[in-house]
Amino acid sequence: MSKKDGIVQAAIEAFKENGVHKATISDIVRRAGIAQGTFYLYFPSKWSLMPAIAEVMVHKTLDVVNQTVDEQATAEVQLQQIIKAIFEVARNYHDIQALIYAGLAATEHLKEWETVYAPIYEWLQSWLMNAQAAGFVRSTVQPEAVSKLMIGVIESAAEQIYLYDSDAQQHAKAQQQQVFELLYHALKK
Repeated sequence: MSKKDGIVQAAIEAFKENGVHKATISDIVRRAGIAQGTFYLYFPSKWSLMPAIAEVMVHKTLDVVNQTVDEQATAEVQLQQIIKAIFEVARNYHDIQALIYAGLAATEHLKEWETVYAPIYEWLQSWLMNAQAAGFVRSTVQPEAVSKLMIGVIESAAEQIYLYDSDAQQHAKAQQQQVFELLYHALKK
């Protein structure tokens, strides 16, 4: 693991334990096993870590999506699998996602969100184009724009369950089904 990656992982742990506002750079460098000056070679402040933490989550999301989506399945089944994968990431990493949102909202780094999310948008854009070619998605759907809308809808629904709902598990399956039906009817030819 590189020093930068070590700092990011240490920050995630410090933020989870102490909260974003209470965690200090000293907490982070102690966990990372580096000198404070080394921290500043990579990040000017603890808040500047937020895009890097978001990148970690984007890669985790793509890993889960790629492991979950069966390339041989129909586009309809793949859509269900995409939704399931993103819900799974929200369930497993809701604490980190809450940290990212809190940290990004409190800084000027919110504008970097679209850049950080580009790999997920590109993956969904490619999926939409393939689904169009297979005749599942209407030709009038614009993959670039709709990929952003899709991730927004799916993540928002998952966040409602795993960040705010105390009865998360009871509602997760129903919420996934509702998201599927919404997207299915919006995309279907």
